[in-house]
Amino acid sequence: MPAAPASRTPIDDLCAQLDEIALIDPHSHINPHAAASENLADILGYHYYTELAHSAGMPREKIEAPDISPKEKVGRIVEGLAQLDNTIQVKWLLDLCRKFFDFNDDRLTTDNWERLYDHSEKLMAAPTWEATVLEKSKLEAVFLTNDFDDPLTGFDTKKYIPCLRTDDLVFHLQKPEVRQRLAKATGFDCATPAKLNHAIGHLFRHFEGKGAKACAISLPPDFEPIPVSHLEAEGPLRAAYSGATLTAEQSRTLSQFVFWTIAEFCSEHHLPFDLMIGVNRRVYESGVYQGLDLFDQRVSLFQYRRLFNSFPRVKFPVSVLAHASNMELVSYAWIFPNVVVNGHWWYSNIPAFIEPDCRSRLEAVPRNKIIGYYSDMYKLEFGWPKFQMYRRVLAKVLFEDFVAGRGWSEERAFDLGRQILRGNVETIFPGVS
Repeated sequence: MPAAPASRTPIDDLCAQLDEIALIDPHSHINPHAAASENLADILGYHYYTELAHSAGMPREKIEAPDISPKEKVGRIVEGLAQLDNTIQVKWLLDLCRKFFDFNDDRLTTDNWERLYDHSEKLMAAPTWEATVLEKSKLEAVFLTNDFDDPLTGFDTKKYIPCLRTDDLVFHLQKPEVRQRLAKATGFDCATPAKLNHAIGHLFRHFEGKGAKACAISLPPDFEPIPVSHLEAEGPLRAAYSGATLTAEQSRTLSQFVFWTIAEFCSEHHLPFDLMIGVNRRVYESGVYQGLDLFDQRVSLFQYRRLFNSFPRVKFPVSVLAHASNMELVSYAWIFPNVVVNGHWWYSNIPAFIEPDCRSRLEAVPRNKIIGYYSDMYKLEFGWPKFQMYRRVLAKVLFEDFVAGRGWSEERAFDLGRQILRGNVETIFPGVS
């Protein structure tokens, strides 16, 4: 006998109100030329599912075999879902299938996945599918993650907002292919610090001319941004352009020079600089694609003190990979006017971590310096279930701490939630609405 439906609670009502807010997603990995999924493999191929299936015991070779069809890949991953139904990631999957694909079962199994696959593929084949997903998700605009040499053409830059991703410039300039891409994109031979500075300035003008609203970078735990003079950078840069293998010290000096130069251009062009701090790459060498990287608790924002002090006009939306780093982030946003708490990133993006992090931010950080959430998605269909997860947590914290805890009206609590979800994105990234 099915259980009686639960009665609505004030948290449900507040969450429903938050669900009506049209959103601007301030960080994603969407390809604007293929923003929505074409089949269920685009969805179940998301690294969360492949890495969890692999972790639960499925061989990597079975998941990543090069000759399998999209439908066969889905069937293989579905085999591993039985061990994953406790995870929030599978809840995202079921929520989006119910939202977009008329799926009504309580789980996805080897008995029902083919029916879902075929039905969803027909829906996704519609020429209006992308618009349908955006409308149902109440997404007005989505920030992108653009390579520095992206021409930024062929898409609506008001809907898909460019963001200059700078990891390759900062950490991989010693690679010949990166230098070649930079020369092709800018027309500069960047073998001297002055020429490299001109080239980076060219990239900023290109991105700004195409409507970019931010720069972004993912940073390892041991990186410390400090100013490096042209004289100090000249040797490492010339060594890189000569094809020599850089020492660890030379690589660090070159990375610090490029990073600081980018921060200077962010100040000049009034662009926020998103810092995503704390990831160690290729920790698990045998992992599936995008399932190699992990966080490191040895990171400290103390390493960024000189940056925050040196660029008071630059807004730094900061994401930390480890839940354990949230208290330090809260304290820096408490003190520094230019430090903004930004979303719940990657391994911290589960309700068990989001709730205490959200609670501490709302209790300690000025309300105009909190960007509640971003999707980090690769396909549009994930925007709704991810934001819905966050909205539910936000509604709970708003009700318990502000309505019940402080005696705020529900209207006042909702106003705070609206600012966290939408308003601050508009003020921290001016011109996005």
